[in-house]
Amino acid sequence: YPAAMTPGCTTEACDFRDNLARLSSRGFTVLGISKDPLDRLVRFRERDHLTFPLLSDADLTVHRLYGAYGEKKLYGKVYEGVIRSTFVIDGDGVIRVARYNVRAKGHVDSLLRALDKLDGSVF
Repeated sequence: YPAAMTPGCTTEACDFRDNLARLSSRGFTVLGISKDPLDRLVRFRERDHLTFPLLSDADLTVHRLYGAYGEKKLYGKVYEGVIRSTFVIDGDGVIRVARYNVRAKGHVDSLLRALDKLDGSVF
């Protein structure tokens, strides 16, 4: 996610928190990763009672490897930043789903609908 404690990221994180049981029952583990320092992630987790791990990628190494950092556009202006993304990775470390520029609101429902369309045997 782009930045802890911002409105969009709070909406997204709370959506995952509120649907963690649905995801866990299907065998998924949720991790959140951002460029925020650990102290900010701790405050975010405590403030919003987040029940899944938040990881810091302050140097953006992981973001770049997954294509989750790059060119963005806002009101016609081009800049570089974190691209709100979600990845579903199987037990062998293979990325089965890569979704970029996802919407914060309703994210989990959208993801679950996409997963329903996939062959369950890949997980």
